[in-house]
Amino acid sequence: MTTASSATASHPFQSRLTPAKVRETAMAWVLRIATYIVLASATYIFVDIAWKGGREVLQLAPPFVNVPFLTEWPETLHIVTLADGSVKELGDRAYREFTTSAAAEGVTNHNTFVYAAGGIFPCIVGTVLLVIGSMTIAMILGILSAIYLSEYSSDGRAIQLIRLSIMNLAGVPSIVFGMFGYAFFVILFGWNVSLMAGWFTLAFMVLPIIITASEESLRAVPKGFREGSLALGATKWQTIRQNVLPYALPGILTSSVLGIARVAGETAPIMFTAAFVVRDELPWQVQKATDFFFNGVMALPYHIFVVAARVPQNEYTAKVQYAAAFVFLFIVMVIALASILLRIKVRGKYKW
Repeated sequence: MTTASSATASHPFQSRLTPAKVRETAMAWVLRIATYIVLASATYIFVDIAWKGGREVLQLAPPFVNVPFLTEWPETLHIVTLADGSVKELGDRAYREFTTSAAAEGVTNHNTFVYAAGGIFPCIVGTVLLVIGSMTIAMILGILSAIYLSEYSSDGRAIQLIRLSIMNLAGVPSIVFGMFGYAFFVILFGWNVSLMAGWFTLAFMVLPIIITASEESLRAVPKGFREGSLALGATKWQTIRQNVLPYALPGILTSSVLGIARVAGETAPIMFTAAFVVRDELPWQVQKATDFFFNGVMALPYHIFVVAARVPQNEYTAKVQYAAAFVFLFIVMVIALASILLRIKVRGKYKW
């Protein structure tokens, strides 16, 4: 037994505890703990928003959602204290009706809180329009650019410079894109603060992501697909359209998910180019069809920013902040989920 144990202990392939091994293990644990801290912090933020915002948006009784909050316009909240000690919480419209009633004579105290009543319906509409419009423009321009860079361009200095510029643009702060959009689209093109200016500003902001991911997806398609198509007499464009692009779509749609996540959450670009603090009409309530594209909208990121940083803070505005953030995250999740499901469907259809 002693001889066998000694032989086992002196086995040449047995793991030995060395200073290098100790440092490697310690570094692995540092990285693991750092990852857990990041995940725990993100989880805490999402759970906090879901808990506090969900209580304002969701209800236990039918219809299980706070319909007025999702379908009405933002309003000023009026807190009215009556002579009998009762307190009423009234929005603008309800308060105007209240002032014409006999009960208004018994008011002993009256406080107002900006944007703490009503709902966020125009903000939801504006956010969805901004995301869909900007991503449509970004996907069209990004895919066409990726096709040129991947299929038609020669790998010279000019193309290398273009690729380097695209990579650098991906790291430009969003506020810079906002100032660019304001100077270029709002002032130079004369589009004013409008959907069109916001669409193109946000599209240019995510364009580097779309181009890079789309080009990589196109390059991942085997060359045999191209060569076989060309050998059968197809033109280069027919080859790209029928034998390359469909198989690259899953990767391209992955880039769209990343783009949606960034576009939907940006405040600075739309603050300069597309968003209004308040608007009395929906985008389609215009006299001419072209006015739809050249009028600004309300948007959830900007509305949350205004309620959180531009008005006096109190318990009522805090409820609006969390509820709006909850709805905002839900909208982004739904749009991103639609892209993911489409990607899964395309990936299942086109395999090699």
